[in-house]
Amino acid sequence: MTDPLLANYKRYPRMAHWFGPFLLLKLLVNVITSAMFGKYADRRLIVAALDKQTPEEHYRRATCLKDTLKRDAEGAIWIDWVADLGDGFDSTYAVATLLACRELAIGNDRLQRGQVLIMGGDEVYPAASKQAYANQLRQPYAWAFPDHDKKSDAGVPLFAIPGNHDWYDGLVLFLAWFCREKHAHFGSWRTQQRRSYFAVQLTDKWWLWATDIQLADDMDQPQADYFKMIAEQMPEGSKIILCSAEPGWLYTHTNSSSWGIMGYAIAIAERAGRGLTIPMLLSGDTHHYSRYTAKDGTQFVTSGGGGAFRHPTHHIAKEATLTWVDRKKDISLATVPNPAAPGSPSPSVYPSMKVSRTLLWRDLWFAFENWDFSLLMGVIYWIMGIGLTLRDQWDAYIVVAAIFAAALMGYTHKQEKSARPVILISSAIHAAAQTLAVILSARFFMHSNETYFALSGEWYSVWTWLGILLIGMGVVGFLIGSTLFGLNMLITCMFFHMNYNDAFSAFRLNRYNNFLRLRITDDTLEIYAIGLDEVPERDQWIKNPKAAQGNPDEPVFISKMALEPHLIEKFTV
Repeated sequence: MTDPLLANYKRYPRMAHWFGPFLLLKLLVNVITSAMFGKYADRRLIVAALDKQTPEEHYRRATCLKDTLKRDAEGAIWIDWVADLGDGFDSTYAVATLLACRELAIGNDRLQRGQVLIMGGDEVYPAASKQAYANQLRQPYAWAFPDHDKKSDAGVPLFAIPGNHDWYDGLVLFLAWFCREKHAHFGSWRTQQRRSYFAVQLTDKWWLWATDIQLADDMDQPQADYFKMIAEQMPEGSKIILCSAEPGWLYTHTNSSSWGIMGYAIAIAERAGRGLTIPMLLSGDTHHYSRYTAKDGTQFVTSGGGGAFRHPTHHIAKEATLTWVDRKKDISLATVPNPAAPGSPSPSVYPSMKVSRTLLWRDLWFAFENWDFSLLMGVIYWIMGIGLTLRDQWDAYIVVAAIFAAALMGYTHKQEKSARPVILISSAIHAAAQTLAVILSARFFMHSNETYFALSGEWYSVWTWLGILLIGMGVVGFLIGSTLFGLNMLITCMFFHMNYNDAFSAFRLNRYNNFLRLRITDDTLEIYAIGLDEVPERDQWIKNPKAAQGNPDEPVFISKMALEPHLIEKFTV
């Protein structure tokens, strides 16, 4: 007899099918609608208007957590960070079970469960919806860390930063889940915040600031006023972990406004006149792990491996220059020891750059991995084939070339947010290849119809002609047109630092996940970056017999294959 709970679990979503035509259309509508909503009715302003509190009350909220955090035997507190989750259920749940473990044994280290959990953006994929928040976020976390008391608001504090996917509904559901007065239960985790941005005091000296940059990469005035007010009341010499939904230091060449918002928050802290410093900046959004460091020791960490598809690392620049308030700050990609070559340290990234390049070859199977997109390409080829066989002239060829060029060049320019010559050239070559494939296949099937089927003008011959053309051009579009699409992404991502998002979302890889565990004392901050190479398949999860006893430290499901988290790196701020 099938267990109802297990059967229900097996129906939960798998990784988002990013190239599905219906999803692409839905996301396009969401982006347009949310952009207009955010521009004319910024919900952050509405929440701030309704949450009228004195500066003293805002500061009380920011500091009330500190005294509830219990220190370990060495006087440290533990904080967890996870970002870019809520995509495939299996990878999200696997990471959640690791976060929920009372203690993780990583090598010789024993890492306590975080006393606070920070979700660093993009809590659900592909877009905010009631079903996505319930099935792809709350439920896996509730099963990973079962609620110890559903009637009690006592639990592990949970804070969340909204990412662009959380903003696609105008932030409505994010506010409903995370920013209400009554604490929402995510298993034994409990929401705490009242706004989409927040400041939290962790120890006497350490604070965490989390900004909400919305879809337009801006900071609204109430948010700026909030952080100014907090900064003016913070103890002298406090240290801030500055968190954002985007790693602006990675996007300096494509989106300068992303770093500009972080720079604005930095300026607020430094100009408060209280000796505040920001030794660490932390973000998700890019689905990998990477770390940059400045000469003064400032750390720039990207950790977006909570369950979404993997992003590459081989394209990451070794150096960057940032505007830090009124001065320049040079940062460089950090390195870690390489056991295989002691004299040649490896870049501080996960997965490794070598693995990243190897994974990219999976785009050769793009047509089959994304069969529904391939069907769309088949329909496009068929329609163009009809046009070319009805008018076998040069002007028709030019129209086909113009359609492909406009679509592919416009799409790539929008995705890359840049007008680099290589973007235009590569898109033009891709358009030329698609055009050539359509023209040659259309002429072949037109010749075949005339030669082998001798179709005349009777009505049944017209339908036969259309049917043969549909089958022929459809197969060519499915196999050749879609493969050309994948091949273009493979080449441009491998050699020209383009299409890294599309090239890796195409095969929806749920491996190489990561999260952070922070150990904070009065003077130091130790960061443990934890990786998970393999995620169990859907049929490898089984019910945990110990969970029936009501122990919150026992997840509802466990894997037949033991989860094997490992240390990506450990460093100290």
